[in-house]
Amino acid sequence: MKLLLLLLQSVWLIASTLHLSTSSNPARLNPLIATDSASSSIAGFLFNSLVKYDESGQKIIGDLAESYRFITPTLIEFKLRRGVKWHDGKPFTAQDVLFTYKLIKSPDTITPYASDFRVIKNVSVVDDYTVRVTYEKPYFKALEIWMMGIVPRHILKNERDVMGSSFNTAPIGTGPYILKKLEFSKQIVLEANANYFEHRPKIDKIVFHVIADPMTRFLMLKSGEIDIDGLEPMQYERQLDKPFHSKFATLELPSHSYTYLGFNLRLKKFQDSRVREALSLAINRQEIIDLLFLNHGKVCTGPFLPGSKGFNNAVKAPQHDIARAKALLKAAGYDAAHPLTFEIATSNSNAIRPYAAEILQRQLLDIGVKVTLRVMEWQAFLNTVVSPRKFETVLLGWALSLTPDPYALWHSQSDVPGGFNLVGYHSSQTDRLIERMESSTDPETIAALQRQIFAHIAHDNPYLFLVIPNEINVYSRHITGIKPTINGIWEDYIEWEKR
Repeated sequence: MKLLLLLLQSVWLIASTLHLSTSSNPARLNPLIATDSASSSIAGFLFNSLVKYDESGQKIIGDLAESYRFITPTLIEFKLRRGVKWHDGKPFTAQDVLFTYKLIKSPDTITPYASDFRVIKNVSVVDDYTVRVTYEKPYFKALEIWMMGIVPRHILKNERDVMGSSFNTAPIGTGPYILKKLEFSKQIVLEANANYFEHRPKIDKIVFHVIADPMTRFLMLKSGEIDIDGLEPMQYERQLDKPFHSKFATLELPSHSYTYLGFNLRLKKFQDSRVREALSLAINRQEIIDLLFLNHGKVCTGPFLPGSKGFNNAVKAPQHDIARAKALLKAAGYDAAHPLTFEIATSNSNAIRPYAAEILQRQLLDIGVKVTLRVMEWQAFLNTVVSPRKFETVLLGWALSLTPDPYALWHSQSDVPGGFNLVGYHSSQTDRLIERMESSTDPETIAALQRQIFAHIAHDNPYLFLVIPNEINVYSRHITGIKPTINGIWEDYIEWEKR
């Protein structure tokens, strides 16, 4: 008996915990409506999708689906894994996939992902472990849209209000970790799923510390209270010492994201293309990179990232031209007596953006534009500014895949509540190009159309595309099993161990 107790005590003592941070509380831990970064990152540990990318980021492999095949160009059959359990022990079946699809399509579900599923004609259940999806036409993202997390039918089927459901703060998934505690503004605790279909994760617990203040997060990282985090360039270049580097490894890669200043195109003053061009010419993007990113980044020229097939090398960054910017503003009716004025709204959850807003404010003053700033806590910013579209301009960022779908951000039909077309961009020419691209399955045709879309959007200036920052990740050397790839460090995290 004493030996058993000693063994149990030893197991308890070596139980490992991975400490992470998040700058804001998660809004909803439901993958269908998790649109903020805190929610989507945490939900990623709790839910699985039918398919996912392999570690190269190029090939699509099964996740909840054991395999898939195209029966015709408009019909896909998914064979599901057997023996997968929801966190409450109920079996995962094809009915859950069908239910998830119906929930996404429901008018009562406000989700930006609905646009991805608009070309589906029918989803049918062949048996408990076989699903067939019929598309109205060939669709370039026929597989990628099923990277959406699948939710449990048995829990949500009688839910009248999915948007306000208790499920959003007490989710049940199939993922490698289970939510055990959700303390807003304090901690979110996940525990390893002993019944996970691959195997139980080797790290027993993940704790997200909710820390709004960037300096507090940085100090906790330096003291070893946080195991993995991203660093701002100033922190990396000026505020680390040799002992830190002896305890933490570093991986720096171009991020799959960009920072932008978005215009509310529903406002008359920003509907004048001369105004948008003038503001673009007045911004010195390289100065922002030099001052704030210390060269850990590059100028962004448009809506798709370098390395993706849709990136258009022919589109160059706007050249800083104060004289031309002033002339355009004057032609649009603005001068010293009647200056252009507007507000930049942003959040302090990203340490750099408030400073970027101040630099934009100073640069635009050189052409007589008077800018005011509003910096807010993330959740308030999301709920009172971004979601209701109550802004003049917003300083934000997007994270993209290397196979982006421009429909969600740039098609006129995505200018809807809950949609990602935040700025109200409407272009019949861009719409037609997007629709042609989405109906193609030929990779070269898709890439050529994406490059045209890139050029049209860059020309229209619905955003001022600013910076593609590098992602500087540091992680504790006590963690073993991390295999850095072009996609970052999170491949095969269930294999990680912490000494």
